[in-house]
Amino acid sequence: MEPEKGEEVAGKVNFAAPRSFTTAFKSDLKETLFPDDPFHDFKGKTLPVKAKKAVQYFVPVFQWLPDYNRKLFMYDLLAGVTIASLAIPQGISYAKLANIPPIIGLYSSFVPPLIYAVFGNSKHLAVGTIASSSLIIADSIEKKVHEADDPQLYLNLIFTATLISGAIQLTLGVFRLGILVDFLSHSTITGFMGGTATIICLQQLRGIFGLIHFTTHTDVISVTRAIFQYKHEIRWECTLVGVIFLVFLQIAKKVKQKKPKLFWVSAIAPMVAVAVGCIFAYIADAEKHGIKIVGPLKKGINPPSLKNLDFDPKYISAPIEAGVITALIALAEGIAIGRSFALMSNQQIDGNKEMVAFGLMNIVGSLTSCYLTTGPFSKTAVNYNAGCKTQMSNVVMAVCMMLTLFFLAPLFSYTPLVALSAIIMSAMIGLIEYDKAYHLFKTDKFDFLICMAAFFGVAFVSMDVGLMLSVGLALVRALLYVARPASSKLGKVLDTDLFRDVEQYPGAISIPKTLVLQLGSPIYFANSGYIRERVLRWVRDEKASKDSQGDDVEYVLLDLGGVTSIDITGVETLVEIRRCLEVQEIKVVIVNPRLEVMEKLIVTNFIDKIGKERVFLSIKDAIDGCKVSLAQQKDASNEES
Repeated sequence: MEPEKGEEVAGKVNFAAPRSFTTAFKSDLKETLFPDDPFHDFKGKTLPVKAKKAVQYFVPVFQWLPDYNRKLFMYDLLAGVTIASLAIPQGISYAKLANIPPIIGLYSSFVPPLIYAVFGNSKHLAVGTIASSSLIIADSIEKKVHEADDPQLYLNLIFTATLISGAIQLTLGVFRLGILVDFLSHSTITGFMGGTATIICLQQLRGIFGLIHFTTHTDVISVTRAIFQYKHEIRWECTLVGVIFLVFLQIAKKVKQKKPKLFWVSAIAPMVAVAVGCIFAYIADAEKHGIKIVGPLKKGINPPSLKNLDFDPKYISAPIEAGVITALIALAEGIAIGRSFALMSNQQIDGNKEMVAFGLMNIVGSLTSCYLTTGPFSKTAVNYNAGCKTQMSNVVMAVCMMLTLFFLAPLFSYTPLVALSAIIMSAMIGLIEYDKAYHLFKTDKFDFLICMAAFFGVAFVSMDVGLMLSVGLALVRALLYVARPASSKLGKVLDTDLFRDVEQYPGAISIPKTLVLQLGSPIYFANSGYIRERVLRWVRDEKASKDSQGDDVEYVLLDLGGVTSIDITGVETLVEIRRCLEVQEIKVVIVNPRLEVMEKLIVTNFIDKIGKERVFLSIKDAIDGCKVSLAQQKDASNEES
């Protein structure tokens, strides 16, 4: 007697009618867009409670602010002041890297941190500008407009690129499309950051040597050629000061590495370098000795920049290119850093909410004279080590930056450019991760190749080419996994009921007259041809082996437990396999099909074609069923004879 629709019988395969399209679609959509089930706390709650939780979910500040107290603030105050001391020199330095006025770098550490404090999900992330995005934006915009030719237009396009980047980040977060960022693999990020750090370090030799002329290209060859071409412009005074600053900063980093509790030494070292540099430049009248300074910095907080946005079709391709690339790079770096520090505290962050926060802070930033910001590793590490407890540390940093903009900005006008070059070089040296590259080489040669493609592409061609090469190789690898999925022949492990891959467990024994195959990937148009040929090859090889032993193959068991989905082409592949094997008088048996696979096999009538009696819950059940069938066939042949 067949079970009723939806009824499950213990130990029997469930042949219930497939779910409706709406039910299946909702399930797939939920797993695609909401794998973390963010609204699980809403179940069984009253409408006011649901409304409260919804507000807390979409605006995270309401999660932690109601319970905020003076004790927590003391920790955040210390952390905020500490990261502000790092944000000032970094803001000026990275603005210089992007070829924009240094004051824009200070503006960018005032408004965006306030936005992140409201919408950000990470307690430890410290908001600020980053070197890689600064260089990418400058490199992209200069393809259309050079800063020296039209400074205002160049700056307008920087703001436009920031707006586009923020809009992309916000869109990805709202539609929960963080899966796109996953295409930037760990190997790609390692190689890209290493290559970017290399060319940034080389570019800073202009500041260290005090060169007047230099190349606008970013690749290693062009930069090296420019240094030798203009070597007659090198000023020994500038070089000496630059080396002293660089050595000082590196010593500070070594102190932190050897004694982590002294992290603050490394954190305040850039600020000390800037302060000492300002005093030195003022007293020694450094400009007379060829040591250039930042120049005038205006007092006051961010002016609005809505009117500066420029969507002129003649130039818009450059901001779009910069916006797309920096959006993905900033998201990948910021989310990865946020997650890393969250794990140290046994916490989790929602990557999609981080995207929304990054998008909002860059959109608002583009309207308030800021350029692209994210979560830099150096500043976040300092924030974490300083003992921050909540996002309030970003608010404290923003307040410190506001005070700086109101009262202290003019003092930094004496900052020597060579000091900024030393600060940038010191920060970038730490981003060239030789140990990670070596680890990739030892553990996975293809990952190492992806890493090196990004590194050498960025270093010797351009950043966008290096990124595309690396992502392209990563996609090729993914396609290879998809188009050539793993399959294995299973054997029975002695003295157990376990069935395992015979290559991994050579002692596993084959089953008489039976071939057990395990398929471990979805079956669809991209790999169905390969799966058909691979199964038939397994059968051919098994027949040759068993024939030599006086045995033959009468059953092929296909374990579909690892097959998560199947399309119509995949079903037709199973039909073809069945047809080819039946010509050889071999029967196909299906084992443990998953829900989605079973539904597709039912609606395509494949189950009816092979018979429900050839579908089993486990390999053991299938083998026992085959033995019974073989015994019945033997009895029948004996009766006929």
